[in-house]
Amino acid sequence: MNRRNRGFSLLELVVVVVIIGIIAAIAIPRLSRGSAGASDSALTGDLAVLRNAIDLFSAEHNGAYPALATFSNQLTQYCDANGTDLVTAKDANHPYGPYLRAVPPLPVGADKGKTSVVAIYTAGNGWVYDATAGKINANCSDLEVDATGKKYSSY
Repeated sequence: MNRRNRGFSLLELVVVVVIIGIIAAIAIPRLSRGSAGASDSALTGDLAVLRNAIDLFSAEHNGAYPALATFSNQLTQYCDANGTDLVTAKDANHPYGPYLRAVPPLPVGADKGKTSVVAIYTAGNGWVYDATAGKINANCSDLEVDATGKKYSSY
């Protein structure tokens, strides 16, 4: 009885490699779209947190919004009724705040990871804040859009 060595032929191996390639070609684009969607969701969530903190600050300070120059400190430290005297520990004279642990980093766009706050769009910063209206948006150019074409700066 003559036994042949058992194993896979070259043709069988090529077929398997082609099938794996087809599966990868289908799966990889779907995975990359998922990460973009996660960044968009992170932006929406971060803006909701920032907007809630600004609204709470305003409610506790007679309708006044945090000042641009001290935005981060006013939202991350304890303050007095005027929102101007800031300390890191709560006491009888500083019962308000903090409203955030830290200003979240921008999760999308060319300035991803930045936490600074400015009055108008300026490259290299995280957020655009209007202290007179208490409105905050992503510091992204009009060319930076999500998968549906919506501008990040208009979220």
